[in-house]
Amino acid sequence: MKKFFCFIGLVCLTLPLGAQQVLSLDSCRALAIANNKELLISQEKINAAHYQRKAAFTNYLPDISATGGYMRSQKEISLLSDAQKGALSSVGTQVSGAMQSGIQGMLTQYPQLTQNPQFMALIQALGNIDIASPLNGLGNSLVDAFRTDTRNMYAGAITLTQPLYMGGKIRAYNKITRYAEELARQQHSTGMQDVILSTDQAYWQVVSLAGKKRLADSYLHLLQKLESDVDKMIAEGVATKADGLSVKVKVNEAEMTLTKVEDGLSLSKMLLCQLCGLDLTTPIALKDEQEKEWSTIATATNGIDISAVYATRPEIRSLELATNIYKQKVNVTRSEYLPSLALMGSYMATNPSVFNSFENKFKGMWNVGVVLQVPIWHWGEGSYKVKAAKSEARIAQYQLDDAKEKIELQVNQSVFKVNEAAKKLAMAEKNLEKADENLRYANLGFEEGVITASNVLEAHTAWLSAQSEKIDAQIDVKLTEIYLQKATGQLTIHN
Repeated sequence: MKKFFCFIGLVCLTLPLGAQQVLSLDSCRALAIANNKELLISQEKINAAHYQRKAAFTNYLPDISATGGYMRSQKEISLLSDAQKGALSSVGTQVSGAMQSGIQGMLTQYPQLTQNPQFMALIQALGNIDIASPLNGLGNSLVDAFRTDTRNMYAGAITLTQPLYMGGKIRAYNKITRYAEELARQQHSTGMQDVILSTDQAYWQVVSLAGKKRLADSYLHLLQKLESDVDKMIAEGVATKADGLSVKVKVNEAEMTLTKVEDGLSLSKMLLCQLCGLDLTTPIALKDEQEKEWSTIATATNGIDISAVYATRPEIRSLELATNIYKQKVNVTRSEYLPSLALMGSYMATNPSVFNSFENKFKGMWNVGVVLQVPIWHWGEGSYKVKAAKSEARIAQYQLDDAKEKIELQVNQSVFKVNEAAKKLAMAEKNLEKADENLRYANLGFEEGVITASNVLEAHTAWLSAQSEKIDAQIDVKLTEIYLQKATGQLTIHN
């Protein structure tokens, strides 16, 4: 139904500006709701709160992150000292020298071996073999094998963190965001009711001034007729010039009153156009503008269930949600000083790798573990913060209780005003009947010459006042019904 009324309002916007638009109360409400900037803002707040609630739910899910890095170093890490590197590089020369020294010592100790031609041939063959070069090469190979080549280092890791227990913080945050989304909806409803109320006030103000404009036109017409009759009577000598001047003064006052009413009507229509999002100069006519009687909705003023009012008033629901949010904030504050437990797993790779000596290759490993954090001592900080959060929750509860008391008073006042407006309307209708009868007798008496012009003017003035009071009473009945609907939380676009 709401979308239907909004569609009607948007269709009205597409009508040519040169043609006068006829707007009903529902179409004015639909236009005002569709074009009100505060409502558009509150709708975006609902969207933001909705996505914040979805974001809060993701805290239950594991967090996966990837990290990578590169570092260039001036020097590489060395596993061998310079002396060890030199010893390994000359190991062949050292071994060859040791062998030659050993052979010479053996020949010196056992000179008879020099007489053995086979042994000397073996010694000669060993002397011809180059032992130093391959051993030196082997030593250099060992030195190269112990190089780490860590000047260019690469590292990367993928980490998974799954919260297991965070002191109740995640659950509290999810409740807070759920309450916050509902709070944004209730605030939107409150703003919508305020817009509807403002629109209805402007609508019925235009209707009231339109009725008073018709009344001013009718009153001026009556006075002009009376002025014409008095002028004829003055010409015939049955009335004085003083009577004519009195009537002319009243005619001038009636013209001035009509001008003021027309100006007020123009300004009221501009206000209504502004509320509906139309150009201020848009020519509009209201459906109830030409009516002389306006139907009213029978609003039950007896036995209003105040508990049902609390359930329908968005302000009460907003304060209840705010109270729940502050209660959850107590849990969030307390969770900061409770143990937290999380499951962690990761895969890490480096280059150079150290899993098979030092290799210029990407190699890695996975690991799984749990992380437990237990707060031990904070000098009572947690206790103080929890107490502060509890105080804020109690403040919200007190505000809720105070709002309920004020709303109960507002409902009772609205009921009283509805009943009072109905009584005033009944009295205004009776006064109008008497004023109509008085004006009829005054006109007849003036035509018969038994009543003076001043008495007729008094009858006209009384009739005008009675007509104006009836219009005001009718509009007051409409407005007090709207105020009662607002007080009971039933003022919606469906009304």
